[in-house]
Amino acid sequence: MDMSAVKKWVTFFAGILCAIIIADALSNAIVAAAGIAGPSGFIINFVLYAAIFFGVLYAIEKIFGIAFFGFGRG
Repeated sequence: MDMSAVKKWVTFFAGILCAIIIADALSNAIVAAAGIAGPSGFIINFVLYAAIFFGVLYAIEKIFGIAFFGFGRG
């Protein structure tokens, strides 16, 4: 078994998991601090979560040099 392939997949899933945890915590904290609830809170939380998630993935790519989905490739 090629260990480099295993390392690549473990790194991929660890990066995705980190992005999920960070995005969830930040979006929930921002929406709670703003006092937004109900259906509008759900929609704002979802949009904010998506923006933070992809922002964290982009930051991880730039800082650690890990390519998730090819952000910034020409």
